[in-house]
Amino acid sequence: MTQTLQEIVDANPDAETFRFGDSSRLCAEILALVRSGHKTATCEAASAYGAGGDAYPEVGRRDIALNWDGTPALMIETVEVSTRRFNEMDAELVAAQGEFRDLEHWRGAYEAYFRRNGGFEPDMKLMCERFKVIEDYA
Repeated sequence: MTQTLQEIVDANPDAETFRFGDSSRLCAEILALVRSGHKTATCEAASAYGAGGDAYPEVGRRDIALNWDGTPALMIETVEVSTRRFNEMDAELVAAQGEFRDLEHWRGAYEAYFRRNGGFEPDMKLMCERFKVIEDYA
C-alpha cells in the first residue's frame, strides 16, 4: 500500500520535506543518483536555513525528499553535517555528491545554481550534509 505524504509526515513529525534541485529535471536526476547510491551528500547555502527558511539538518534526523510534484520520493537520514565556504570545497565531498566530474565542474554548476537562487559569493557559507537512504517510496 502506498503511503500518502501526510501519513509519512504524521509518522515522522520531526521530518522536514524538501526537493533536490530547482527544476523538475534536476530533481529527477538527483533522485535517480540518490537511489542508485551514487549520491550520498549534498550542500546548500547556509543562508537558506534559520529564520524564515528550513530547519538546519541534524545528525540522526530523517527528512522526506519529494518528487517535483510534491509526492514523497525518499526518506533520508542525516549522518554528518558540516559547514565550509564555497571556496573551501574539496574533491572528496564533491565526489560524494555524485553528479559532478570534478571540483571545477562542481564550482561551475553550484555557482550557477546559487546565482539563480538568491546570490553567489566566492566565500559564501555552505551547509554540507551526508545522508543515507532509509526508505524509497517509488
